Amino acid sequence: MSFQILALPNEGFAPLFSLADDALRERGALRKVVDKKPGFPCRVSLADAEIGETVLLVHYEHQPAQTPFRASHAIYVREGVAQAHCEVGEVPALLRTRTISLRGFGRDHMLIAADLAEGTALESALEAMFTNEAVGYIHLHFAKPGCYAARAVRAG
Repeated sequence: MSFQILALPNEGFAPLFSLADDALRERGALRKVVDKKPGFPCRVSLADAEIGETVLLVHYEHQPAQTPFRASHAIYVREGVAQAHCEVGEVPALLRTRTISLRGFGRDHMLIAADLAEGTALESALEAMFTNEAVGYIHLHFAKPGCYAARAVRAG
Protein backbone atom coordinates (compact mmCIF):
# COMPACT_ATOMS: atom_id res chain seq x y z
CA MET A 1 0.00 0.00 0.00
CA SER A 2 1.59 3.28 -1.11
CA PHE A 3 1.65 6.34 1.12
CA GLN A 4 2.65 9.97 0.93
CA ILE A 5 3.81 12.09 3.88
CA LEU A 6 2.47 15.65 3.94
CA ALA A 7 4.13 18.68 5.53
CA LEU A 8 2.23 21.65 6.90
CA PRO A 9 1.81 24.67 4.58
CA ASN A 10 3.84 27.75 5.50
CA GLU A 11 1.07 30.30 4.85
CA GLY A 12 -0.49 30.11 8.30
CA PHE A 13 2.82 30.55 10.08
CA ALA A 14 4.67 33.11 7.92
CA PRO A 15 2.86 36.19 9.34
CA LEU A 16 3.85 35.21 12.88
CA PHE A 17 7.54 35.84 12.21
CA SER A 18 6.93 39.59 11.82
CA LEU A 19 5.32 39.87 15.27
CA ALA A 20 7.19 41.24 18.26
CA ASP A 21 7.99 38.79 21.04
CA ASP A 22 5.25 40.24 23.27
CA ALA A 23 2.66 39.74 20.55
CA LEU A 24 3.86 36.18 20.05
CA ARG A 25 3.52 35.46 23.77
CA GLU A 26 -0.05 36.78 23.67
CA ARG A 27 -0.74 34.09 21.06
CA GLY A 28 1.02 31.41 23.11
CA ALA A 29 4.06 31.31 20.82
CA LEU A 30 7.79 31.79 21.39
CA ARG A 31 10.69 32.81 19.17
CA LYS A 32 13.77 30.66 19.71
CA VAL A 33 17.29 30.55 18.33
CA VAL A 34 18.35 27.01 17.51
CA ASP A 35 21.21 25.90 19.75
CA LYS A 36 21.46 22.21 18.84
CA LYS A 37 20.83 19.88 15.94
CA PRO A 38 18.78 17.78 15.96
CA GLY A 39 16.27 19.26 18.34
CA PHE A 40 14.10 21.75 16.44
CA PRO A 41 12.14 19.76 13.83
CA CYS A 42 10.27 22.02 11.41
CA ARG A 43 6.83 20.76 10.36
CA VAL A 44 6.83 22.86 7.19
CA SER A 45 10.20 21.85 5.72
CA LEU A 46 10.25 18.43 7.44
CA ALA A 47 13.91 19.09 8.28
CA ASP A 48 15.76 19.90 11.46
CA ALA A 49 16.57 23.59 11.83
CA GLU A 50 20.22 24.59 11.65
CA ILE A 51 22.13 25.99 14.63
CA GLY A 52 21.71 29.77 14.73
CA GLU A 53 18.43 29.72 12.78
CA THR A 54 15.32 31.36 14.24
CA VAL A 55 12.25 29.20 14.76
CA LEU A 56 8.86 29.70 16.31
CA LEU A 57 7.39 27.32 18.85
CA VAL A 58 3.64 27.52 18.28
CA HIS A 59 0.47 25.79 19.35
CA TYR A 60 -1.02 23.83 16.45
CA GLU A 61 -4.33 21.97 16.25
CA HIS A 62 -3.43 18.96 14.13
CA GLN A 63 -6.69 17.08 14.73
CA PRO A 64 -9.48 19.68 14.52
CA ALA A 65 -12.38 17.24 14.01
CA GLN A 66 -15.08 17.46 16.64
CA THR A 67 -14.46 14.00 18.11
CA PRO A 68 -12.97 12.82 21.41
CA PHE A 69 -9.66 12.66 19.50
CA ARG A 70 -9.51 16.38 18.78
CA ALA A 71 -5.90 17.30 19.54
CA SER A 72 -3.22 19.97 19.47
CA HIS A 73 0.36 20.33 20.60
CA ALA A 74 3.45 22.52 20.31
CA ILE A 75 5.38 22.44 17.03
CA TYR A 76 8.43 24.22 15.60
CA VAL A 77 8.35 26.09 12.31
CA ARG A 78 11.24 27.74 10.47
CA GLU A 79 11.12 31.13 8.84
CA GLY A 80 11.08 31.46 5.07
CA VAL A 81 11.19 27.77 4.19
CA ALA A 82 9.28 26.09 1.44
CA GLN A 83 6.74 23.42 2.23
CA ALA A 84 8.36 20.01 1.85
CA HIS A 85 6.97 17.81 -0.89
CA CYS A 86 7.67 14.15 -0.25
CA GLU A 87 7.40 11.77 -3.15
CA VAL A 88 5.15 8.72 -2.85
CA GLY A 89 6.85 6.27 -0.48
CA GLU A 90 9.49 8.81 0.63
CA VAL A 91 10.32 9.24 4.33
CA PRO A 92 12.23 12.46 5.11
CA ALA A 93 15.42 12.23 7.20
CA LEU A 94 13.66 14.16 9.99
CA LEU A 95 11.44 11.14 10.62
CA ARG A 96 14.10 8.49 10.04
CA THR A 97 16.16 9.53 13.07
CA ARG A 98 13.40 9.32 15.69
CA THR A 99 10.94 6.88 17.19
CA ILE A 100 7.54 7.61 15.65
CA SER A 101 4.06 7.02 17.00
CA LEU A 102 1.57 6.22 14.25
CA ARG A 103 -2.09 7.00 14.85
CA GLY A 104 -4.48 5.72 12.21
CA PHE A 105 -7.82 7.48 11.87
CA GLY A 106 -10.95 6.46 10.03
CA ARG A 107 -12.86 8.72 7.70
CA ASP A 108 -14.97 9.70 10.74
CA HIS A 109 -11.74 10.96 12.42
CA MET A 110 -11.91 8.32 15.14
CA LEU A 111 -8.72 6.52 16.15
CA ILE A 112 -8.80 2.93 14.92
CA ALA A 113 -5.13 1.86 14.88
CA ALA A 114 -1.92 2.81 16.66
CA ASP A 115 1.66 1.62 16.63
CA LEU A 116 5.26 2.65 17.31
CA ALA A 117 8.09 2.40 14.80
CA GLU A 118 11.69 3.39 14.59
CA GLY A 119 12.11 5.90 11.79
CA THR A 120 14.29 3.46 9.88
CA ALA A 121 11.28 1.11 9.67
CA LEU A 122 8.61 3.74 9.03
CA GLU A 123 7.81 2.65 5.46
CA SER A 124 6.82 -0.85 6.51
CA ALA A 125 4.83 0.44 9.52
CA LEU A 126 2.88 2.88 7.32
CA GLU A 127 2.25 0.26 4.66
CA ALA A 128 1.07 -2.24 7.29
CA MET A 129 -1.33 0.25 8.87
CA PHE A 130 -2.76 1.20 5.48
CA THR A 131 -3.58 -2.47 4.77
CA ASN A 132 -6.53 -1.83 7.07
CA GLU A 133 -9.01 -0.35 4.60
CA ALA A 134 -10.78 1.51 7.43
CA VAL A 135 -7.68 3.69 8.01
CA GLY A 136 -8.20 6.91 6.07
CA TYR A 137 -5.07 8.75 7.18
CA ILE A 138 -2.26 8.47 9.70
CA HIS A 139 -0.86 11.10 12.02
CA LEU A 140 2.83 10.75 12.81
CA HIS A 141 4.06 11.97 16.18
CA PHE A 142 7.52 12.10 17.71
CA ALA A 143 7.06 9.38 20.31
CA LYS A 144 9.12 10.84 23.16
CA PRO A 145 7.71 14.40 23.32
CA GLY A 146 4.41 13.28 21.78
CA CYS A 147 4.15 16.22 19.41
CA TYR A 148 2.69 16.09 15.91
CA ALA A 149 5.21 15.54 13.12
CA ALA A 150 3.29 15.04 9.86
CA ARG A 151 0.34 13.39 8.18
CA ALA A 152 0.45 10.36 5.91
CA VAL A 153 -2.22 9.60 3.32
CA ARG A 154 -2.82 6.76 0.90
CA ALA A 155 -1.18 7.28 -2.48
CA GLY A 156 -1.87 5.70 -5.80
